[in-house]
Amino acid sequence: MADTYQILVVDDDFSIVNIIETALKQAGFRVLTAHDGEAACRMANTNHPHLIIMDVMMPQCNGIIATMRIRQGSNVPILMLSAKAEGSDRVLGLEAGADDYLVKPFYQQELLARVKALLRRYDALGSIRETKADDRIQVGNIVLDTAKKQLIVRGEAVRLTATEFKILQVLMSNPGRVYSAEEIYERVWESDAYAVENTVMVHISRIREKLEINPKKPEYLKVVWGIGYVFEAP
Repeated sequence: MADTYQILVVDDDFSIVNIIETALKQAGFRVLTAHDGEAACRMANTNHPHLIIMDVMMPQCNGIIATMRIRQGSNVPILMLSAKAEGSDRVLGLEAGADDYLVKPFYQQELLARVKALLRRYDALGSIRETKADDRIQVGNIVLDTAKKQLIVRGEAVRLTATEFKILQVLMSNPGRVYSAEEIYERVWESDAYAVENTVMVHISRIREKLEINPKKPEYLKVVWGIGYVFEAP
């Protein structure tokens, strides 16, 4: 039920906040609003929204900084909004910790589709109903516990976002199989893939930082140049 979800909308443009708030409420979501990054960080910490829609360009504390701060203690899905469509801006937002990126102006239907896909992924991360207690995917000394929705790296638990968890679940379920960026995107984002190489690459890079001893020389999560990505034991 949509009304069980609370979404935080952050943008310094009051008219955009109003448009997004109206669309979300019409779809049945509960909505909180903020107009700068500082307020967003406070509300994320105190209200614990199920998803955050975060604008990039805001005075004082912008969306990039706010996302990085929120990511220090939360895996809440973050959909970043920006008026800039350049690849470098998209990468910057994803590197900061955003799960997805939407360029203004956008169709309300696309916004709602992205929101629902992110919430489905987040639900899968937090739910234990669909898995057995012994459901574990292990490759070498990396374990993905699909019951507890947890990554264990060399015996230590590591926090993942819902997007990172889903990517690892796809790759680790078939160790040694090479997945193209487009295939990963379609499976994880549940959307048609078009020019998605940078988006997938940034998330792969973030995962490497969490599980590889030397992310620049990965042992497990490797790139197959010109083809895609593969997860395999060293």
